[in-house]
Amino acid sequence: MQEMKPDNRPLDLICLGRVAVDLYSEQVGSRLEDVSSFAKYLGGSSGNMAYGTARLGLESAMLSRVGNEQMGNFVREELERVGVDTSALQTDPERHTGLVLLALKDRDSFPLLFYRRDCADMAIDHEAIDPAFIARAKALAITGTHLSADTPARACRKALDAAADHGVKRVLDIDYRPVLWGLTSPGDGETRFIADDKVTTDLQAWLSDFDLIVGTEEEFHIAGGSTDTLESLRAIRRITDATLVCKLGALGCVVFEDEIPDRIEDGILVEGVKVEVLNVLGAGDAFMSGLLRGWLRGESWETSASYANACGALVVSRHGCAPAMPTEEELFDYLSRRDTVPRPDQDERLNHLHRVTTRTPADWPQVCGLAFDHRRQLTDMARDVKADPARIPALKQLLVRAAEEGARRTGLDKPAILVDDVFGQDALNDATGKGWWIGRPVELPSSRPLRFQHGDDLGSRLRHWPREHIIKCLVFYHPDDPMPLRLEQEARLRQLHQAACANGLELLIEVIPPAGMAVDDTTLPRSLQRLYNLGIRPDWWKLPSMSDTAWDAVSRAIDDKDPYCRGVVLLGLDAPMDDMKRGFAAAARNDRCKGFTVGRTLFAGPSREWLAGAIDDARLIDRVADNYAELIEEWRRLHSVTSRVEEA
Repeated sequence: MQEMKPDNRPLDLICLGRVAVDLYSEQVGSRLEDVSSFAKYLGGSSGNMAYGTARLGLESAMLSRVGNEQMGNFVREELERVGVDTSALQTDPERHTGLVLLALKDRDSFPLLFYRRDCADMAIDHEAIDPAFIARAKALAITGTHLSADTPARACRKALDAAADHGVKRVLDIDYRPVLWGLTSPGDGETRFIADDKVTTDLQAWLSDFDLIVGTEEEFHIAGGSTDTLESLRAIRRITDATLVCKLGALGCVVFEDEIPDRIEDGILVEGVKVEVLNVLGAGDAFMSGLLRGWLRGESWETSASYANACGALVVSRHGCAPAMPTEEELFDYLSRRDTVPRPDQDERLNHLHRVTTRTPADWPQVCGLAFDHRRQLTDMARDVKADPARIPALKQLLVRAAEEGARRTGLDKPAILVDDVFGQDALNDATGKGWWIGRPVELPSSRPLRFQHGDDLGSRLRHWPREHIIKCLVFYHPDDPMPLRLEQEARLRQLHQAACANGLELLIEVIPPAGMAVDDTTLPRSLQRLYNLGIRPDWWKLPSMSDTAWDAVSRAIDDKDPYCRGVVLLGLDAPMDDMKRGFAAAARNDRCKGFTVGRTLFAGPSREWLAGAIDDARLIDRVADNYAELIEEWRRLHSVTSRVEEA
């Protein structure tokens, strides 16, 4: 393997090339003409590569161009969510971000429609490329599409020259799409190979600039000018000393560092992983991500190629390109048992790892929440003070403002709220898009056995939720419930967990032991243990105050069954403020408790007076914000005391 010299450059990789928005058909088996809905993902080969390498732990950067519009904002934010440096991602004031529409017709047909005519990334400004930025990286990766037109080619030339001047490794992903070279009709994005002498000549003019060149057999055919793979590889070898990596699909890949042998398998052949194929789109970008992860860490070609093959195998078994990219944790888990996982898309362990290691934000250090998802209680309150229940939605919007004000008073960066969509849809709309922690209930209030507010068709309901909303479900549950009742409730929770996973939403399960049943320090730990044993692994738990003994047992259950669980938040149960604070003491001593979501303790009194007309909007907001701020400060104080004790 060509040795990567260790250095202290802050970036591992800069990706220069296509970055766009992929609109993926949600109807598998349909022609693109018949598709009725699409899922929106980050796309473009270079964008996928930057995203995929960042997920695998590399410090990656994106050098390209997006439009000054919502899709450009989406691309930038998606890259930043996984840690990609976007400081060199230009914004075009006139052109739109590129779009691609994709369908999954069958195992061999994947129609693509590129909307890239005069798009932003093909107008990348070479004058805006800073050679000093290129010098910050260990490697620069360019995709062949950007060599197909004068404007992006000038940008590639400047970047490659800067890389050569500063000892930056240069990588070419041939990424040949005939439609993007003007060789097919605009609607034929699926065709992967058309021989063309001019394209071959244009590509060969660049090959000597690279240290590593990667492509499929067809891509080496266009670069080498022959449909005989060995002949093309030899033609390329006469031009460049670069290491050549030829992808062989399901068979794996072969690496050539020196002269091309008589048989392709006499190179460094690394066998692929056999999986059931759902979608080949994005497999090459995943392959590149895994290969570069190993190469830039100085690992052998055998190891680097095994990463590449495994990443490609995982992505072809999933929907989408960028979101299907594995993290380090799931890559290594898959490699450790790949021979026993023919269907990664159906492997429970891999699916859970993918879910929990790709969540954004990766961590919530604390959740200080104002909960006003109450429906029945507020209806009762309105009736008690003879207020029109139609005022409740406006009340909930005011409580959003109170949460924001209470957070401002305490310097809390992001408030947390629980609010329903029955009376609180406008409140949800007000809070969404700000980066807040937002929980949204699905249970029918007071139901036991558990019932869902909008019926059992959870999938069709949840698909309309914003991805940032966390499903919250309160269940009155006891491990010693009569068996028919317990089994019915557990079946509902399993249904909910499956729907949350299928829709990419986080799940919070609130467990309250039912009134009238005996409760001790083992009740809640046994409840969690039972639900974990059924495969129900929520992202969050919401639990009542407990003793230190019970907290320790709850923590052991979580650590044993799902160490990736985000944590526990405390509920309030309308306890007086002083009782609530006392309940914080044991929770603050436990690392698994991330905070609280408390409701009536904070808003009940002021809300009752507002509904009765005794106070105005400003007074309601002030009083609730004051209560919320008081509880935030107490939680912080107890946490600070606990931290000092632990340090001592």
